[in-house]
Amino acid sequence: MDATTIQDLAGDGSIEKTDFPEFRSPMLATLTKNFFDDPDWIYERKLDGMRCLVYMVNGSPHLYSRNGKKANARFPELTEAMNSLSTRDFVIDGEIVAFEGKVTSFKKLQKRMQVADSEKARSIGVKTYLYIFDLLYFDGYALHDLPLVQRKQLLKRNFDWNEKVPLRYTPHRREKGQKFHKEACNKGWEGIIAKDGTSTYRHTRSRKWLKFKCVNGQELVIGGFTEPQGDRKGFGALLVGFYEGEKLQYAGKVGTGFSDEFLKEWRTNFDEIEQSDSPFSNYEDDNGGQNHWVAPDYVGQFEFTEWTDSNKLRHPSFVGIRDDKDPKAVKKEM
Repeated sequence: MDATTIQDLAGDGSIEKTDFPEFRSPMLATLTKNFFDDPDWIYERKLDGMRCLVYMVNGSPHLYSRNGKKANARFPELTEAMNSLSTRDFVIDGEIVAFEGKVTSFKKLQKRMQVADSEKARSIGVKTYLYIFDLLYFDGYALHDLPLVQRKQLLKRNFDWNEKVPLRYTPHRREKGQKFHKEACNKGWEGIIAKDGTSTYRHTRSRKWLKFKCVNGQELVIGGFTEPQGDRKGFGALLVGFYEGEKLQYAGKVGTGFSDEFLKEWRTNFDEIEQSDSPFSNYEDDNGGQNHWVAPDYVGQFEFTEWTDSNKLRHPSFVGIRDDKDPKAVKKEM
């Protein structure tokens, strides 16, 4: 595609002037195991972090998680860096990450996600970066109906990319998705995202964006916990599940991946929302009635080897708490 500018697109009627948009949830990718090559698709690194939409209006940046929670105080260095990108109003889509070596680490990012005070966030010492991969609005023009490859072209051309600030343009590859997926897995990445280069931006989950994962990962709702055994403090295992319609389905216990600090801190949090009845619609007691049940208010990120035929996790491990996800929106990824 030939290089185009905002002025070119406005001149030929491809885009029109619009009011600055209100917050809307981002476009989400669908999980697949059918990896493919396609010259019309682009392939980006899948980043293991927190989705972030940035609304820059009149020189004031507003950072939002995917469920609309304000994130400025958690990431003050990213908020400040926004003013280095452009003097125009814009809406961009990206992912906030922290690194462990050359690999993005959601567990490391947790230390920042749970802190809502900007001064404390700075003092933690975990560097964060915003990788930007889409441009939805710029200088008075809505761009979401343009093809993805054109939006990315405009994103790269209209912003000042400076390695001195923690903002990065997200590069992509064309055509060879299967080869890129293998490379990603060999490097220890979470996977890649395949995107239809001709697709428009839609504020929903779509099969125009697909996840090619290297490891199995899933967001799950926390509905209970067990008592610790031996020298362990806090709690023993989390009881987790996912929604089918309005019903929370039990998916098993997770007893690994927790730090001692997390066990103690979150036992206190769970005690505050404990309830007498199980929130799961299909739980069959396997602990002699000794489980603690909690209101299904929290979402965790988990890794595991596979799903069993009865929809239970095999060899699961805890990665971190996700307060950027609505529990009711947590479904089993197919």
